[in-house]
Amino acid sequence: QVQLVESGGGLVQPGGSLRLSCAASGSNFRILAMGWYRQAPGNERELVATIARDGSIIYLDAVKGRFTASRDNAKNTVYLQMNSLRPEDTAVYYCNMAATTYGPIQVRDYWGQGTQVTVSS
Repeated sequence: QVQLVESGGGLVQPGGSLRLSCAASGSNFRILAMGWYRQAPGNERELVATIARDGSIIYLDAVKGRFTASRDNAKNTVYLQMNSLRPEDTAVYYCNMAATTYGPIQVRDYWGQGTQVTVSS
């Protein structure tokens, strides 16, 4: 069974930094893309950053230049380094992975449990 385990998050002052990590565990899967979404109260879930299998990265315009997504293929882990945080970055951040699973072959979407990021003075 494939699982995503997130770590990081917490409370930080405006202008501060946080780093999120997400590790995928399990067997018989091949990662197609892995990244981060966020959802603030009353808002829809939105894509923050995603890394495709070829290494290309897409960022939400609002975080470009402040957030950096990276991955460690050997560890099936994706990171989100968040700098210059703003109060409007406050949200629950969810790790997401699209993967091909085997036995039978299918493409599936997986989600982490979510981690709270609060930016406040």
